[in-house]
Amino acid sequence: MSAKNKLSLSVQYPDARLQESITRPKVRRWVQAALFAPAELTIRFVGAEEGRILNRDYRAKDYATNVLTFAYNEGEDIAEDEPTRADIILCTDVLEKEALEQKKTVEEHSAHLIVHGVLHAQGYDHDDDEEAAEMEQLERDILAALGYPDPYAT
Repeated sequence: MSAKNKLSLSVQYPDARLQESITRPKVRRWVQAALFAPAELTIRFVGAEEGRILNRDYRAKDYATNVLTFAYNEGEDIAEDEPTRADIILCTDVLEKEALEQKKTVEEHSAHLIVHGVLHAQGYDHDDDEEAAEMEQLERDILAALGYPDPYAT
């Protein structure tokens, strides 16, 4: 999708269930594919309790969600060489449940959620139909380039 941009990446597994299957090299590949600019990112895999607490404390929604993106320099006047900075939190419990319900592999769904979170970190959103269509098409294109199926196909 994009030329390789400078990336500082931390991958954390406080919930270690996916550490062997969703490896740091895979995560790096997915993140890099969705980057349009340099970035400093943390990807963190958490259990339901931490996911619920973060969603409750920062979004006022008292349940665990699949992915949360905390973009730290979103909306600022960022110098051209200033990296995107964000934490992207994936809730393993929700991710695994959704993959099963959607008849996807955990790897496919993880790749999609990470691409989705990285796009959010860079200012993409889905608050209205036009933004959602643009973001979803980017996700489809990036995931296809990575060899994964359309995450929105039914």
